[in-house]
Amino acid sequence: MKGIILLFVILMVVTSLKAQYNETWESIDSRPVPAWFEDAKFGIFIHWGVYSVPSYSPTARDGVSVYQRYAEWYWRRWREKSDIQHFFIDFHNRVYGPEFEYQDFVRYFKAEMFNPDDWAEIFREAGAKYVVLTSKHHEGFTLWPSKYSWNWNAVDVGPHRDLLGDLTKAVKEKGLKMGYYYSLLEWYHPLYKKETIDEYVDQHMIPQMKELVTNYKPDIFWTDGEWDYTSDVLKSTEFLKWLFNESPVKETVAINDRWGKETRSKHGGYFTTEYDLVHDGDASSMKFERPWEECRGMAGSFGYNRNEMLEDYSTSEELIHILVNKVARGGNLLLNIGPTADGRIPGIMQQRLHDIGNWLKINGEAIYGTRKWDGAPQITQETYQYFTRKGSDLYMIITKWQDKPLTIRGIGKPSGVEMIGYKGRIKYSYSSGKFTITLPAITPSALPCYYAWVFKVKNCLK
Repeated sequence: MKGIILLFVILMVVTSLKAQYNETWESIDSRPVPAWFEDAKFGIFIHWGVYSVPSYSPTARDGVSVYQRYAEWYWRRWREKSDIQHFFIDFHNRVYGPEFEYQDFVRYFKAEMFNPDDWAEIFREAGAKYVVLTSKHHEGFTLWPSKYSWNWNAVDVGPHRDLLGDLTKAVKEKGLKMGYYYSLLEWYHPLYKKETIDEYVDQHMIPQMKELVTNYKPDIFWTDGEWDYTSDVLKSTEFLKWLFNESPVKETVAINDRWGKETRSKHGGYFTTEYDLVHDGDASSMKFERPWEECRGMAGSFGYNRNEMLEDYSTSEELIHILVNKVARGGNLLLNIGPTADGRIPGIMQQRLHDIGNWLKINGEAIYGTRKWDGAPQITQETYQYFTRKGSDLYMIITKWQDKPLTIRGIGKPSGVEMIGYKGRIKYSYSSGKFTITLPAITPSALPCYYAWVFKVKNCLK
């Protein structure tokens, strides 16, 4: 009997030791961001839902701001009074008619062309190390058969398929990490209002988040829609205590910083920016004390927008430069694609991913597993020399080919220099703490890649 009691006591002690995080931000913030996240550097964001059917929003040529170009906000923009509502009313009435309800779109969200294996291979070839899918956006429609979204999920209606589950399986089979975006808010859920927000959180939101984690075991839990209520109202730390202490992914899951209207860039896991913005303004040159990630689309929207033209899309060169910029500043890039309602990745998005992948196949060692170099000059809009580091090696990434020599200060004497992907010899000199590289004379056909070039300076850092 004494042995049983002793065993019980030991089990209780072990259990209490494992439950190391409590319901305070001080405790939650003390959990390190998993190292794999900082090593990954490049991920694919996917915005896919019922909004992919109308796939419409005004664009930059209509004179609207960045946040007003999001096609995934169709339902809200169409219904709420604002200075851009007329765009959506005019489009909706002309194309679908005034009697057509938003819920009617689900009949056309069929995903009949969706091949998760093809998607996963595109992501792998693009050089991405993780994927984040919109499990549920602000419209409340879930891409998995959630029992908390009866008749408003991808199995009960529309595709009649577990889109999230099928893609998760394919992505993980390719060796990539799989994460889920989850909107804390639902625009038109009957309980999502001030008078009943507690019921919404207790009866719908937290049970649904736990269902998603328990059934699909994400590597990332990426929340959004946090701006209406503080984190204490949303009981965010209560959920995170469960996630970090009891859930099946407690040791490995990474989270972001969108858990209440006061938490962005202050609490949670890694910090997030969006089209170079945070809630407090421009983030294009900000320094972050925690791991961080920039999310953006290839054009002005996250959800697919049929109204976007070629001029709205960033070029492959621009996207590679964005990736270099974020990684050199210590961040990741989460680059979005917006699939069509029938389950295709638009050709222009595939082409951009293909070009990024080709560049990373050659230069990936200057990106993956690196950290920012604290000795680097401040990055500005005029910057064309970026730096990353790995151990004692320094990588200089140039985004503009120069005829004049390149200089680096603040490093030790290197043991050698090479241009990644180029087999020729690189001339360099080191004197009085000043290191100079002379770029080789290379014909365009001999260049190892396009858009940006990497010089590896060996054994120059302590």
